[in-house]
Amino acid sequence: MMLVLLAGPDGRADDIGGRGPLRLLAPDMLQTILPPGTRLMAGPPAIEQFLRELDGHPPDWASVYGHGHHDPGHDDRLFALNRERDAKREGRPALSWPVAFAWGGELSRYDAAIGGYPVALGPRFIRTDWGMVRFKPEEAPGNLCVTVDPAQRERIDSRLAAGKPVEIDVVMTGTLVPDESIVYDFSHDEEGLGLIMPFVRIERVYFVTAR
Repeated sequence: MMLVLLAGPDGRADDIGGRGPLRLLAPDMLQTILPPGTRLMAGPPAIEQFLRELDGHPPDWASVYGHGHHDPGHDDRLFALNRERDAKREGRPALSWPVAFAWGGELSRYDAAIGGYPVALGPRFIRTDWGMVRFKPEEAPGNLCVTVDPAQRERIDSRLAAGKPVEIDVVMTGTLVPDESIVYDFSHDEEGLGLIMPFVRIERVYFVTAR
């Protein structure tokens, strides 16, 4: 399997988003094109280590949840958890670590007006020992567009014409938002499942796909 990076003309991704051509990479080479010192949040082990550096240990989700969203003390306990963890997190070195995380992207049909394929962006949820984790950009990058060479365009157009999705990873890099670094909540899809949302101020965007 190979990875393809959509990078700018100078070989790196756009700072905030925009357009970029395809570049081929081996699967284990993604880390090498990220800014120096960037920690790739690609799976549970890396994410759990990051959270330990920030907050020490997972919350007691069962105690916070109580009898659920309709429990009179539920919101107060959740608010107190976030306030307590915010205070204890202050000054932790990991707050300033550069990190990278991926959301899902899907290419739309070629748009001649912009000279490429628009990219629809959607969040990824990763189940960890701490709970479900969803990295969130402070502001989601917009106007993402993939540009390709003729051979690549033929392959992509063929898949789209056959009704097959063309999915990519949208890898974003940055650091945690200082005043709202992590929010603890509960999933709306699974009863009692803790949800952790690190908020990241985005600096660069990379587009990756497997083939």
